[in-house]
Amino acid sequence: MFDLLIVLSYFSIVLFVALSGRKKGEEVSTEEFFLSSRSLRWPSIALSTIATNIQGYQFLGMMGSAYLYGLAQANFEINAVQGMWLAAFVFVPLYLKERIITITQFIQKRMGEWVALTYSVANMLLFATIGLGAALFWGAYAADLVFGEIFATYIPEAQTRITLLIIFLGVFSAIYTFFGGLTAVVRTDIIQFSLLTLGGIILLFISVKELGGIGELYEKTGDKMHLHLSNDHPKLPWIGMIGLLFLNINYWCANQSVIQRSLAARSLKDVQIGLMVGGLLKYMMAAIIIIPGIALVGVLGENGLTDPDAAFPYLINHFLPTGLRGIIVCALFASLMSTVDSTFNSLGTLFSIDIYQKYLNPQATDRQMVNAGKMTILVTLFSGILTAYLLMTTKLDNAEIAFTHTLNELRTYINGGIVVIICLAVLLTKPDQWRVLIAALLTIGFHAIFLRYTPEMSYLERALWVILLALGVGLMSHIGSSSLSPVHQIYRAASSRTQWFGWIMLASLVGLHVIFS
Repeated sequence: MFDLLIVLSYFSIVLFVALSGRKKGEEVSTEEFFLSSRSLRWPSIALSTIATNIQGYQFLGMMGSAYLYGLAQANFEINAVQGMWLAAFVFVPLYLKERIITITQFIQKRMGEWVALTYSVANMLLFATIGLGAALFWGAYAADLVFGEIFATYIPEAQTRITLLIIFLGVFSAIYTFFGGLTAVVRTDIIQFSLLTLGGIILLFISVKELGGIGELYEKTGDKMHLHLSNDHPKLPWIGMIGLLFLNINYWCANQSVIQRSLAARSLKDVQIGLMVGGLLKYMMAAIIIIPGIALVGVLGENGLTDPDAAFPYLINHFLPTGLRGIIVCALFASLMSTVDSTFNSLGTLFSIDIYQKYLNPQATDRQMVNAGKMTILVTLFSGILTAYLLMTTKLDNAEIAFTHTLNELRTYINGGIVVIICLAVLLTKPDQWRVLIAALLTIGFHAIFLRYTPEMSYLERALWVILLALGVGLMSHIGSSSLSPVHQIYRAASSRTQWFGWIMLASLVGLHVIFS
């Protein structure tokens, strides 16, 4: 019960901090609500971006996958440096030059209205369903695994308990995002990042201690300490890591909920420092998320858990004393809240700027646009809760699977087309918008073909070939022509220091792959 009181106190503090700086009785401008008046400095960009990125699925889903597959799961964390480098030195400089609020505005300037509309609608559909739903599901699922015995006194049925938790978490996040905008999101993200980091470090220390020390990772689980698995691995083949590079372009360079902090930056220098510091933080996150899952294999054996996604709750319930359990669960909720509030804010931004102002009310005032964004938050709250409920029933019927890969695979059906659009927007100076639109839509057909004829192929490898084929269609007739963007127009560093910082981060990533191959 003491742990539950700690968690409830956490929710009270978050709500207070989120709303404490809110203006009353004053009209809030569009840039102030959606981009925090373009005033963010690099520490806020780094901490808020990573807090948004770290979700409940990392603590549960990724730790569960690490329990099954070992260090190879860390590729999803450390390889983010590729995407963050591309965002910092290729994509965001172009976005800031155009002073856009949404990435859709950049797409429209490069490719026209129909491609931009397709891009915006695809992102809104993804955010409003799997984006929100997965975050809400993981948070509720974890809370029930940890506090299930307490909750069961009042609500015996697990499915009902998890459903009520999903609704509570969704409504709570929507409230402070509705009133506070991006400023509230960033303010609470900094608190949440601190909590999830503290909780993760505690869990890392405890799990390694239970194993017998860091040296025992190689003694007891040496076969799981490899970043690269064989090419016939069903989920994480080494060639799939190339596909992951393209998917990282979608997440780190073209995802409104992640890139919105960079669009709100005070300067390009703040963006580049912030994202590279974020890369360092991703290395730390890889350790605190992946290592405990591997350590648990050494403690229990590979057959110790029937549900791999129960690795995180198992560590909490069996190895942590009262008080520390509450802190760790707060860390989990912090990762959930920072993702959900960012997704709500981005959905409001996309609809208000891309749809409401452009098609429904071109003469909209700042007040009307902010109100349209707020209404979007309320509407998508329901779609997120519904999706979370559907995901819950799927997971409860298939407890033995590592659910993070199921969700990742669902995302690739939309993400592939988004990657094609954003890459062609940067690579081409005079793109044919209809060819680009066809290439993006073909990704859905290519997925279906690969599933029909090569069902055993991993989703990461399938994403690689789908995106390469679609990019080939989009680039057809442009190779060798003047419509390809020169390299010097694609890459831009704010200073020699940020440039060196970027190259050092890429070199460190290569070094990790060599050491842990």
